[in-house]
Amino acid sequence: MSTQSATFRVPATTANLGPGYDCLGVALGLSNLVTVFRKSAEETTAPAAAGPMAAEAASFFFATAKIKPFAFDWKIEGDVPPSRGMGSSVTVRLGLLAGLNALADSPLSRKELFELCAGLEGHPDNAAPAAFGGFTVAGGSELARFEVSSSLAFVLLIPNFEISTPQARKVLPQNLERLSAVASCANACRITAAFASQNYALLRGSFADGLHQPFRETLIPFLPDVIRAGENAEALGGFLSGSGSTICCVSLENPEKVGQAMKEAARCDATVVITKADNEGAIQVR
Repeated sequence: MSTQSATFRVPATTANLGPGYDCLGVALGLSNLVTVFRKSAEETTAPAAAGPMAAEAASFFFATAKIKPFAFDWKIEGDVPPSRGMGSSVTVRLGLLAGLNALADSPLSRKELFELCAGLEGHPDNAAPAAFGGFTVAGGSELARFEVSSSLAFVLLIPNFEISTPQARKVLPQNLERLSAVASCANACRITAAFASQNYALLRGSFADGLHQPFRETLIPFLPDVIRAGENAEALGGFLSGSGSTICCVSLENPEKVGQAMKEAARCDATVVITKADNEGAIQVR
């Protein structure tokens, strides 16, 4: 008898890390649980009954796996807030894809599921760490992944307001100043070197970015003040998490002090969460 339900734990993510726009990401110790249930044809015959995002993911999955569509339902629970720049949409899409794959006796590999999710998202920066855990560099035909030490803390200031990714992309310019782009590229390379070598001291001063953050300050005007406060409290640096509204600082010491400083600098109602990286990625828990 085929499996009737599957539950996957999918971690939250923080992407871009400042200058690593649309390519760098880290899986975090917060997660959502996505459960997919197989339903009988008598209960429902259309995957669309489970919602538009689920219907789209299912359509891509069944077409790629080349199997006959089956009816399903799903639910999600967990700690990842929506529209805060922490990969909530990836937890939904990847959880659905992984759950459907498990119910269909796993015709697709983990890499294929990641590629499907990245295609649905439109960019791989959140999908890669959610799928594989750790720090990832996604872009082109190959993906690089590195374990993240538990010595590195991620201090998240999560404002009590949402910012959608399409909204955040609308404020970006069509063209960039060349020297600013070059400096951002150098910083993204240094971030990658720091995570690859686990020499996290290299992160200090490397999150400065000219690709997206300066333009998104119109949506989050307190962004530079919060980052500066975190750095003054001994954080290695900080950045806008994804497209926001969450702001992340990374620290090797005193994360509670960093979080308090960030909260005092924010001019809004916000929650501080301190977590570590997740090195497992999406896994089946039942």
